[in-house]
Amino acid sequence: MSLMKPLLTGTLLSLLPVSVLADPALIFDIGGKFDKSFNESAYRGAERWKAETGGSYKELDIRSEAQREDALRQLAQISANPIVMTGFAFGEVLNKIAPDYPQTKFVIIDTTVDQPNVQSVTFAEQEGSYLAGVLAARASKSGTVGFIGGMDVPLIHKFECGYAQGVKATDPEAEVLINYTGTTAAAWNDPVKGGELVRAQISKGADVVYAAAGATGIGVLDTAAKEGILSIGVDSNQNHLHPGQVLTSVVKAVDESVYLAFKAGVEVEPGMKLMDLASGGVSLAMDENNRDLITEEMTAAVEAATQAIVSGAIQVHDYSTDDTCPVE
Repeated sequence: MSLMKPLLTGTLLSLLPVSVLADPALIFDIGGKFDKSFNESAYRGAERWKAETGGSYKELDIRSEAQREDALRQLAQISANPIVMTGFAFGEVLNKIAPDYPQTKFVIIDTTVDQPNVQSVTFAEQEGSYLAGVLAARASKSGTVGFIGGMDVPLIHKFECGYAQGVKATDPEAEVLINYTGTTAAAWNDPVKGGELVRAQISKGADVVYAAAGATGIGVLDTAAKEGILSIGVDSNQNHLHPGQVLTSVVKAVDESVYLAFKAGVEVEPGMKLMDLASGGVSLAMDENNRDLITEEMTAAVEAATQAIVSGAIQVHDYSTDDTCPVE
């Protein structure tokens, strides 16, 4: 059930029936729940919980930065619990308002907020991206691959740096082209710009391109398919969008995080929760849509890299702790 699109500031309380009090809630970041990527994964997790329990939950799409605080406050005021939000951009406002609602549990995905009633879920995006880089380097015929990020922020540099590290570990002579869509939240929802950046990278020789750009990434994958090069999806399994042309997808278990938060309900445990390769928090999507693209040698290389990362033999750089990427 979607309460409103777009959110109308100051009217949410009057639209919510008393019967939904104490339900969990999910707030999607800019780009909407059907972005075929990050938000949609969160939605699937909530729907899984709903199907298993028969319960109900509240959901909101925000359409601008100005709506973040209002959305959180109004849901807290009607006793939604827990309140789960997707995206690092909620971090500042959640840190501000969480102390005002000490009985409410909040779960924020993709950043950390140090408050006693907040669970912060982060992912080792660099580890999954490293594996994608291994595949990209092996699939590339030109020796040039691309990365297209959405908003130019440290989180997306985690994807970029891990990917470049995996490429260079596989082929030290390979070139990694890097572009970002923009510096504002609009960068997550600009598929046209994503397509333009793909064409620019193709003109420089790229024949595999990895998109970590939210809904913008759909434009990246679409254009890559039209131009006859391989792409790599992100967050959700996007292999099916262009069967046989999406090399793989770097999947983050956002759906699992939302499902577990809803399942725990008011008993959700505050603190930091890391979802990494060892825990299944990040992975590469392998299915019937990309099976013909993945050779036995590629599979063996990914399996070897996975074991090395989990054991600690390979240290994938975490850009969020050190903003200098060692391979760029």
